This record gives sequence, C-alpha cells and structure tokens, in this order.
Amino acid sequence: MTVGRIINEKGRDVVTVSPGTSLEEIASTLSQKRIGAVVVVEDDAIRGIVSERDIVLAIAADGAGALKKVAADRMTSRVVTCRMEDTIHDVMQKMTSGRFRHLPVVEDGHLSGIVSIGDVVKRRIEDVEREAEQIREYISTA
Repeated sequence: MTVGRIINEKGRDVVTVSPGTSLEEIASTLSQKRIGAVVVVEDDAIRGIVSERDIVLAIAADGAGALKKVAADRMTSRVVTCRMEDTIHDVMQKMTSGRFRHLPVVEDGHLSGIVSIGDVVKRRIEDVEREAEQIREYISTA
C-alpha cells in the first residue's frame, strides 16, 4: 500500500494556516475539524506544521498567554514530508523515528495531502486482515 492509494481513498483535503494565525485560532480549528494538526503555508510553500502537541507544549511553557502567540512562534519548522509513492512501511518509519503523527504529502513540489498515524494504522490493519484471509483460503483449498 502506498501513500498515493491512501490519499486517493481518503481525499486530498489539508487544513492550512498562515504563519500569523494565532494558536487560539488553530486550537479552535483543530477542535472544529476534529484533526490533530494544520500545515503552515506561505507563498504556496510549506513553512511548518502545528499539532495539538505543539499547542500543549506552548501552554505548559507560557500559560494561557501562549494562545495569543502565532503559528510562526511555535510551529515545527523542519517538516518531514512524504511522497505519493512512499509505502506504509516508509511512512511508519518516518513517523516512528521523528516521533510525530502527521506527514504532509508533497507531489511535484506542492502540498497534495496529509497522512496521519490513524490513516496508516487503519490501512495496515486492512492489509493484515487481507493477508490472513488469503492464508485461510490457501489452507482450506490445499
């Protein structure tokens, strides 16, 4: 299974914000959309990513006043991305080694989707179930 297949099944919608968006606005967006991260974009380029964890860390460090800060102040600016042809294994490895749960998908230099750990786990479970069924069928016909 590839990232491209996941994106084609789930859709290419990505919630983006500008570097000047407040953490309060981002927290509200995350809650309303029931998502875990937004991609920070400026001039059609990925500048960073802000996740729930980034907001929690900001509040832990600065208290409630952290919500008045902007994305550029607290975003993860070294964004690891993936490509459509990457496999689930590739993505799992990137997420595990980087200790993050969201990967923007870049195609031809442009943001074209996002995959989460939930997307990856769901597809991996489907693969395992399909493999188990194939083994059961093989055994029953042998």
